[in-house]
Amino acid sequence: MGENQQQSRSGVNAFLEGERLYLRPFDRCDLVQVQSWVNDPETRAQIGEVLPTTTARNEEWFERLTKDSSRVWFVVVVKEGDRVIGEAGLLRMHHFWRTTDLTLIIGERDAQGKGYGTEAIGLLLDYAFGYLNFHRVAVGVVGFNKRAISFYESVGFKQEGVQRDGYFYNHSYHDFIMMSLLEDEFLGG
Repeated sequence: MGENQQQSRSGVNAFLEGERLYLRPFDRCDLVQVQSWVNDPETRAQIGEVLPTTTARNEEWFERLTKDSSRVWFVVVVKEGDRVIGEAGLLRMHHFWRTTDLTLIIGERDAQGKGYGTEAIGLLLDYAFGYLNFHRVAVGVVGFNKRAISFYESVGFKQEGVQRDGYFYNHSYHDFIMMSLLEDEFLGG
């Protein structure tokens, strides 16, 4: 196994490993937990999900995910206790353009605000820039999700545009903030 791959204590491959957590490939056994996060009203509002996620819809998503070469998806696992706390992935990967979009959710509330998101995004960005050879990683954030905007800015993302009234939720339109990070910004150049 490569330097970023190692066998976890529970026997499940840790594909990207950090100090306190690792990212492993998303598996069917993770669907129930992710479904609970996506159906949580607060999480749902912040990620732009408006439809309920049923078991059948979750299964369909997983089947598409496993066949889609323009995506790579992981679960975020705390090493201590091998506890799944979130999900992270790259989507809309355009290798010819060297650009991709990113998603990160720390779904377990008691794991939020403890630096796990920062460690997870560091692993994911290192993978995107250093292994997949992307030049640009982008993310879209719901405008009222100030915590997410602040988080992405803290790890180097820059706001590059606003989709005015691009998101409708709870009887109101909200802006959608487009953010990106370039490889030289990530590498400190």
